[in-house]
Amino acid sequence: MTSRLTRRQRRRVSQGLQYALFVAVVVAVALKADWGRLQNQFAQEDLARQLFPEIITTALRNTVVYTVSGFVFGLVLGLLVALMRLSSVAPYRWLATVYIELFRGLPALLIFIFVGVAVPLAFPGTAIPGGTYGKVALGLGLVAAAYMAETIRAGIQAVPRGQMEAARSLGFSHARAMVSVIIPQAFRIVIPPLTNELVLLFKDSSLVLFLGVTLTERELTKFGRDLASQTANSTPILVAGLCYLLVTVPLSLVVRRLEARTRKAG
Repeated sequence: MTSRLTRRQRRRVSQGLQYALFVAVVVAVALKADWGRLQNQFAQEDLARQLFPEIITTALRNTVVYTVSGFVFGLVLGLLVALMRLSSVAPYRWLATVYIELFRGLPALLIFIFVGVAVPLAFPGTAIPGGTYGKVALGLGLVAAAYMAETIRAGIQAVPRGQMEAARSLGFSHARAMVSVIIPQAFRIVIPPLTNELVLLFKDSSLVLFLGVTLTERELTKFGRDLASQTANSTPILVAGLCYLLVTVPLSLVVRRLEARTRKAG
C-alpha cells in the first residue's frame, strides 16, 4: 500500500508536471515551425549589415530624442496637473480631473492625429516650435502627463502629513514646503513608476509615423517598415525590434531594482 503524499510532495509533483508540459509545448512548436522560411524572411545577415550605422545614428537617435522630449514635457505638465488635482480651489480640481480622464481614455494614436491635424487647423499660421520634434514631444507629453499626474499625486499623498506640519512649524509657507520638502520626497517614492512610464513612451514613439516624417526624422519603427518595403524582406523590422530591446530591457531592469530598493526602504 503506497503511502499518502505530503503537501510538499504534491506541490513538487504538480510543478514537475507543469514543467514537463511547458517543455513538451516548446518542443512541439519548435519542431512544427519552418525555420528555413523564417530565417529567409527575418534573418538575412547581409541585409541586416546594410542597416548600419543609419539605424543607430538616425532611427535610434531620433527615437531616444522623441522619448526624452516627450517625457520631460509630460513630467512638467504632469506635476502641474497633480498639484491642480490636490488644490483646494475646486475649478482647478475639476479641470485636472477632466484632463486626466480625457487623455487616459483616448488612444495615443488619436492624440497624435489631433496634434498633427487639428492643431494646425485650429491655429492657422501658427507652427509648433521644433517642427516634428515639437509635435512628437507635445503628443507624447500630453498622453504621459495624464498618467504621470496620478502617479505624482499618489506620491505626494504618500508623504507623511507630519512632514508638512514640521515644515510649516519652521516658518515655511505652504508653497515653499511643497517645493522644498514634500515634492522631493514624493519623487523618491514615484521614481520606479515614472521610469516604467519612460519605457512605455519609448515604445509609443513609434506613432510618429502618423505625423509624416522626413527620412532624417524617422524613428525605429518607421525606419524598419520603410526598409522592409524596399527590400521585400522583414529583416529590417526584426533589427529595429532588437534596437528597441537594447533600450527597454536595461530600463526594465532598472525599474525592478528601484522597486526592490523602495520596498526595502519601506
